[in-house]
Amino acid sequence: MRVIDFFDRGAAIAPDREALVSAEHRLTYREVRRLTLRIAASLAARAGGNPDAVGTVAVWSPNHAMAFACLLGGLRAGGIWAPINARSHADDNIDFLATADCQRLFIHSSFAQHLPAIRAGVPTLQDVVCIDQRLDGVPSLDDVLAGAADAEARAPDLRPDPQRIAAYFPTGGTTGRSKAVTLTEQVWSALVAITHAAMPPVDHPVYLVAAPMTHAAGAMALPMLAAGAKVVIIDRADPLEVMQAIDREKVTDLFLPPTVIYGMLGHPRLRDFDYSSLKHFIYAASPMAPDKLAEAIRVFGPVMAQTYGQAEAPMLCTFLSPADHAAAAADPALAHRLASCGRPTLLARVAIMDDDGLLLPPGDRGEIVVRGDLVMAGYHKNPAATEEVSSHGWHHTGDVGWMDDDGYVYIVDRKKDMIITGGFNVYSAEVENVIQGHAAVQNCVVIGVPDPKWGEAVTAVVEPVPGATVTEDELIALCRSRLGPVKTPKSVLFEDHLPRSPVGKILKRAVRDRFWTGRDRLV
Repeated sequence: MRVIDFFDRGAAIAPDREALVSAEHRLTYREVRRLTLRIAASLAARAGGNPDAVGTVAVWSPNHAMAFACLLGGLRAGGIWAPINARSHADDNIDFLATADCQRLFIHSSFAQHLPAIRAGVPTLQDVVCIDQRLDGVPSLDDVLAGAADAEARAPDLRPDPQRIAAYFPTGGTTGRSKAVTLTEQVWSALVAITHAAMPPVDHPVYLVAAPMTHAAGAMALPMLAAGAKVVIIDRADPLEVMQAIDREKVTDLFLPPTVIYGMLGHPRLRDFDYSSLKHFIYAASPMAPDKLAEAIRVFGPVMAQTYGQAEAPMLCTFLSPADHAAAAADPALAHRLASCGRPTLLARVAIMDDDGLLLPPGDRGEIVVRGDLVMAGYHKNPAATEEVSSHGWHHTGDVGWMDDDGYVYIVDRKKDMIITGGFNVYSAEVENVIQGHAAVQNCVVIGVPDPKWGEAVTAVVEPVPGATVTEDELIALCRSRLGPVKTPKSVLFEDHLPRSPVGKILKRAVRDRFWTGRDRLV
């Protein structure tokens, strides 16, 4: 199956149902399919009628229904989708366009000021189309559509090839230049199959895209479109706007990072909206504090679902179902599972490995590794990096975790974020979960900072709930009572806002770097 085939399935079973909804558009599946056929015909014509020459097709836009139609049209033409995060720095986006050998670019007019730098920095670029209006020397999407009126006859209908490259996803680039993750049609087929197996769609599903559509929120929209879902797109993951959209559109499924969910739980209008339509409230990117998760279940119902993955093995390596969440919240003997990211999914094999390539038994900590159809084909034009993360025949996630006797996986840290203090290993996620459970804590990170006695001193940096009060002594006492002296922070610092990535993930490395800059050693 090709990625576009899954959209076409949705169009076949629900042609007159709304497919893409945003502030200015409410488009049916029939309308979106025609749009994508016309976009694909135009791209094919610009590539001389050769689908293999369409190349990498990037979309640089805020969350927007027509932007989503452009990415679908690029996939239909045989192009390779390169998602560009509208919230990332322009220099980072231009660098990734060059890394991904971008040839065709759909851009929103709000980013038109970057076009000179894009043209200068991306030597492979051949075509630019503005999504929402005509620019000087750049045709609008309306211009392109007007020139493809007979699109159904001219749009390419390509033969499925499981190994054909369908997308280049960025790795994030928070610790250096972002790599281009090669995702094949096989990877996307696996993602769709796993999603439907783990979260069977309800009748008339409604999926909310609030986080950037260029990342997990957009990736999860593709399996939903295969079920004929209405995909509602809002421009940002603002807690109030998300709660209003759930109520207004009767959303059944959505994905959000934990930071946004914490903002919802702390919002004064949390109880003003109807959440009864929800079936799957998916969170990922980082674990949720068990206490906050239990609160979310009380507020939103037995609908919370956690997935674990990364760009190299997207979204659903493991899955903690709503039933798992509800059971853990109701039974003290199972409460520890709220700290888990779930069990391996249908088409992913997940294991724990030591530094010598030995798979470890339940209970032992090591690196989380993955095999299966969900794993990338490699990093584009970067064989050395590909080899590094593929040693011993497994994809290495860089995350430290362990698996219990029932197959539930627990993430305890990034491999490089482990704190060594006084000769003891401290996994920061354990400390963060305790602090995050305090009612006055909105978010926190736990890091090791240079210390002449301990080597690294466990330190918490806390973002309080607005208007709430909590003291350093109070949090230290909480940690000491729950974790013992070794894992208890030596100090607690407070900040109004922790730094975040463009997708809302807290940048722990950026916090840590403040304390280590200028040193010969970083541990």
